[in-house]
Amino acid sequence: MACWLYEGMLLFGVVFIAGYLFGTLTQTRNALNNRHGLQIFCFVVIGIYFVWFWQKGQTLAMKTWHIRMVDRHGQRLSQGRALLRYLLGWVWFLPPLAVMAPFPLRAGEVTVLMVGWVLVWALLSRFRADRQFWHDALAGTRLIDVRPPAAGATA
Repeated sequence: MACWLYEGMLLFGVVFIAGYLFGTLTQTRNALNNRHGLQIFCFVVIGIYFVWFWQKGQTLAMKTWHIRMVDRHGQRLSQGRALLRYLLGWVWFLPPLAVMAPFPLRAGEVTVLMVGWVLVWALLSRFRADRQFWHDALAGTRLIDVRPPAAGATA
Protein backbone atom coordinates (compact mmCIF):
# COMPACT_ATOMS: atom_id res chain seq x y z
CA MET A 1 0.00 0.00 0.00
CA ALA A 2 2.94 2.34 0.66
CA CYS A 3 4.10 1.82 -2.91
CA TRP A 4 0.56 2.58 -4.08
CA LEU A 5 0.56 5.88 -2.18
CA TYR A 6 4.01 6.78 -3.54
CA GLU A 7 2.78 5.97 -7.04
CA GLY A 8 -0.09 8.40 -6.46
CA MET A 9 2.34 11.18 -5.61
CA LEU A 10 4.31 10.51 -8.78
CA LEU A 11 1.11 10.41 -10.83
CA PHE A 12 0.28 13.89 -9.57
CA GLY A 13 3.17 15.18 -11.69
CA VAL A 14 2.15 13.09 -14.69
CA VAL A 15 -1.45 14.31 -14.50
CA PHE A 16 -0.33 17.92 -13.94
CA ILE A 17 1.79 17.86 -17.09
CA ALA A 18 -0.98 16.06 -19.03
CA GLY A 19 -3.54 18.64 -17.88
CA TYR A 20 -1.25 21.51 -18.83
CA LEU A 21 -0.60 19.95 -22.24
CA PHE A 22 -4.31 19.32 -22.83
CA GLY A 23 -5.25 22.86 -21.78
CA THR A 24 -2.59 24.35 -24.03
CA LEU A 25 -3.43 22.23 -27.06
CA THR A 26 -7.19 22.78 -26.77
CA GLN A 27 -6.92 26.42 -25.65
CA THR A 28 -9.18 25.62 -22.70
CA ARG A 29 -9.50 28.69 -20.48
CA ASN A 30 -11.80 27.23 -17.82
CA ALA A 31 -11.26 23.87 -16.14
CA LEU A 32 -14.95 23.00 -16.50
CA ASN A 33 -14.82 23.39 -20.28
CA ASN A 34 -13.74 20.17 -22.01
CA ARG A 35 -13.88 18.38 -18.66
CA HIS A 36 -14.77 15.02 -20.17
CA GLY A 37 -12.10 15.40 -22.85
CA LEU A 38 -9.53 16.12 -20.14
CA GLN A 39 -10.67 13.07 -18.16
CA ILE A 40 -10.33 10.82 -21.20
CA PHE A 41 -6.94 12.33 -22.04
CA CYS A 42 -5.68 11.77 -18.48
CA PHE A 43 -7.05 8.19 -18.51
CA VAL A 44 -5.07 7.51 -21.69
CA VAL A 45 -1.89 9.21 -20.42
CA ILE A 46 -1.99 7.31 -17.13
CA GLY A 47 -2.61 4.11 -19.09
CA ILE A 48 0.42 4.77 -21.29
CA TYR A 49 2.51 5.47 -18.18
CA PHE A 50 1.55 2.21 -16.47
CA VAL A 51 1.60 -0.02 -19.55
CA TRP A 52 5.03 1.32 -20.53
CA PHE A 53 6.61 0.76 -17.12
CA TRP A 54 4.83 -2.50 -16.26
CA GLN A 55 5.92 -3.97 -19.59
CA LYS A 56 9.49 -3.14 -18.54
CA GLY A 57 8.83 -4.64 -15.08
CA GLN A 58 8.71 -1.71 -12.66
CA THR A 59 7.52 1.85 -12.20
CA LEU A 60 9.71 4.25 -10.23
CA ALA A 61 7.67 3.62 -7.09
CA MET A 62 7.96 -0.14 -7.58
CA LYS A 63 11.76 0.19 -7.92
CA THR A 64 11.87 2.13 -4.66
CA TRP A 65 9.91 -0.56 -2.82
CA HIS A 66 11.67 -3.48 -4.62
CA ILE A 67 8.52 -4.77 -6.30
CA ARG A 68 8.43 -6.23 -9.81
CA MET A 69 5.49 -6.97 -12.08
CA VAL A 70 5.63 -10.36 -13.84
CA ASP A 71 3.16 -12.72 -15.47
CA ARG A 72 2.03 -16.01 -13.91
CA HIS A 73 5.19 -17.72 -15.13
CA GLY A 74 7.59 -15.08 -13.81
CA GLN A 75 8.24 -13.54 -17.23
CA ARG A 76 8.01 -9.90 -18.32
CA LEU A 77 4.55 -8.69 -19.21
CA SER A 78 3.44 -8.18 -22.77
CA GLN A 79 1.91 -4.81 -23.56
CA GLY A 80 -1.49 -6.49 -23.92
CA ARG A 81 -1.30 -8.07 -20.47
CA ALA A 82 -0.09 -4.79 -18.97
CA LEU A 83 -3.03 -2.99 -20.61
CA LEU A 84 -5.46 -5.61 -19.29
CA ARG A 85 -4.05 -5.13 -15.77
CA TYR A 86 -4.43 -1.35 -16.11
CA LEU A 87 -8.08 -1.68 -17.12
CA LEU A 88 -8.83 -4.23 -14.37
CA GLY A 89 -7.00 -2.02 -11.87
CA TRP A 90 -9.82 0.50 -12.18
CA VAL A 91 -11.88 -1.84 -9.99
CA TRP A 92 -10.16 0.05 -7.16
CA PHE A 93 -12.19 3.14 -8.12
CA LEU A 94 -15.12 2.41 -10.44
CA PRO A 95 -17.58 0.76 -8.00
CA PRO A 96 -17.64 3.69 -5.54
CA LEU A 97 -17.69 6.17 -8.42
CA ALA A 98 -20.69 4.38 -9.92
CA VAL A 99 -22.49 4.40 -6.57
CA MET A 100 -21.78 8.11 -6.06
CA ALA A 101 -22.75 9.25 -9.56
CA PRO A 102 -26.52 9.57 -9.06
CA PHE A 103 -26.28 11.18 -5.60
CA PRO A 104 -25.13 14.68 -4.62
CA LEU A 105 -22.71 13.60 -1.86
CA ARG A 106 -20.56 15.83 0.30
CA ALA A 107 -16.77 15.53 0.35
CA GLY A 108 -16.75 13.56 3.61
CA GLU A 109 -19.21 11.01 2.27
CA VAL A 110 -17.22 10.63 -0.93
CA THR A 111 -14.05 10.09 1.09
CA VAL A 112 -15.68 7.43 3.27
CA LEU A 113 -17.00 5.57 0.20
CA MET A 114 -13.68 5.68 -1.64
CA VAL A 115 -11.47 4.77 1.33
CA GLY A 116 -13.96 2.12 2.47
CA TRP A 117 -14.02 0.41 -0.93
CA VAL A 118 -10.21 0.55 -1.27
CA LEU A 119 -9.88 -1.12 2.14
CA VAL A 120 -12.47 -3.78 1.26
CA TRP A 121 -10.77 -4.48 -2.08
CA ALA A 122 -7.36 -4.69 -0.40
CA LEU A 123 -8.68 -7.00 2.34
CA LEU A 124 -10.25 -9.31 -0.26
CA SER A 125 -6.72 -10.21 -1.39
CA ARG A 126 -6.26 -11.96 1.96
CA PHE A 127 -8.69 -14.65 0.79
CA ARG A 128 -6.25 -15.70 -1.93
CA ALA A 129 -3.51 -18.16 -1.02
CA ASP A 130 -0.87 -16.16 -2.93
CA ARG A 131 -2.00 -12.83 -1.38
CA GLN A 132 -2.25 -11.22 -4.81
CA PHE A 133 -4.97 -8.69 -5.58
CA TRP A 134 -7.97 -9.91 -7.56
CA HIS A 135 -7.21 -7.71 -10.56
CA ASP A 136 -3.77 -9.38 -10.73
CA ALA A 137 -5.37 -12.82 -10.61
CA LEU A 138 -7.78 -11.90 -13.41
CA ALA A 139 -5.04 -10.30 -15.54
CA GLY A 140 -2.59 -13.17 -15.01
CA THR A 141 0.00 -10.95 -13.34
CA ARG A 142 1.85 -11.06 -10.04
CA LEU A 143 3.75 -8.64 -7.86
CA ILE A 144 6.97 -10.15 -6.57
CA ASP A 145 9.54 -9.00 -4.02
CA VAL A 146 12.95 -8.34 -5.55
CA ARG A 147 14.82 -7.08 -2.49
CA PRO A 148 18.56 -7.63 -2.72
CA PRO A 149 19.93 -10.14 -0.18
CA ALA A 150 20.92 -8.62 3.14
CA ALA A 151 24.60 -7.71 3.51
CA GLY A 152 26.55 -10.54 5.10
CA ALA A 153 23.88 -13.12 4.36
CA THR A 154 25.14 -16.55 3.42
CA ALA A 155 23.74 -18.46 0.49
